[in-house]
Amino acid sequence: AVQARALVEAGVDALLFETFSDLDEARLAAYLSGRIAGFSGPMRVQQFEGGQSNPTFLLSTPDHSYVLRRKPAGILLKSAHAVDREYRITKVLHEAGLPVAEPLLLCEDEDVIGSIFYVMRYVPGRSFWDPRMPGLDRAQRAAIYDSANETLARLHLVDFAALGLADYGRPGNYFARQISRWSRQYEASRTRDIPEMDRLLAWLPDAIPDTDERTTIIHGDYSFHNLLVHPTEPRVLAVIDWELSTLGDPLGDLTYHMMEWFRPEGVDVRGTLQGADLAALGIPSADEYARRYCERTGLRGDPTHPFYRAFNLFRVAAILQGIAGRARDGVQTANNASDIVTRIEPLAKAAWLAAQEAGAG
Repeated sequence: AVQARALVEAGVDALLFETFSDLDEARLAAYLSGRIAGFSGPMRVQQFEGGQSNPTFLLSTPDHSYVLRRKPAGILLKSAHAVDREYRITKVLHEAGLPVAEPLLLCEDEDVIGSIFYVMRYVPGRSFWDPRMPGLDRAQRAAIYDSANETLARLHLVDFAALGLADYGRPGNYFARQISRWSRQYEASRTRDIPEMDRLLAWLPDAIPDTDERTTIIHGDYSFHNLLVHPTEPRVLAVIDWELSTLGDPLGDLTYHMMEWFRPEGVDVRGTLQGADLAALGIPSADEYARRYCERTGLRGDPTHPFYRAFNLFRVAAILQGIAGRARDGVQTANNASDIVTRIEPLAKAAWLAAQEAGAG
């Protein structure tokens, strides 16, 4: 916790904390004691700011710090908030030597804190919400971008079947399945009509580019805010937030990650590289970044095709609509849900513009 606060005070885009008292801290500490090696109170609980789906907490003890992720309370969308899946994937990947936080315990007894949860070891690091990474020099930015690229390529080269993850998702037709999933969840959470979303719902299923599809582990939300970079070195220490992970086409991960270059200004709390002088910043162009990834993985296809921009913007809009639906139903997990709702229509408009660039009528 001290290291995390030091990063915040130094101006790094680390996640902020707020005091949280709704958990039964004594009951939680008693449960963890004896189940996690080396765990000993007293324990302080703080909630990470920024979590919009699975509430996430910092557990601080005199000797160690941990992170707890729980399923939110209330009526939830089918397949959402599966913290048990997060625990499973991170446990397997950590044992395989991939850069993830070490998972320590899964609790499926809802009586302990009101929902199932898991605990992982805390990884001190920097989390960049602004992809321009202000405060760093050109060489540092270049190295961090290359480390992020190498980490994603490494994940996509994992033999998931050999790790016992052949049943972690369905192979094939990744984009078709994703479009169907987020279309259903958008409809289930719909709070008002957005014409551009309705056009996207109709256009996307038949617009998927014809490529040689692979099946790999998919993180599902691979962007810089979910990468913990070493406190002083320009390298990725851990990939966090595996809620949306599955098996699927690695182009799904890569093109979502590449929204850092294409994200319209003002539609996300994260920054964008649009309009930035990339050469001056030491950041590769989208084409350069995609080429380096393809060299590392042997992937074929055009990750900069406008279909992928349309799809990913639509997907984010559908995810935010889910937050709007939870707010409507009184199951609000984000303090800024009302602000999030205002971003849905601009995302939909931007997605439709990309769809028109891809040939939508």
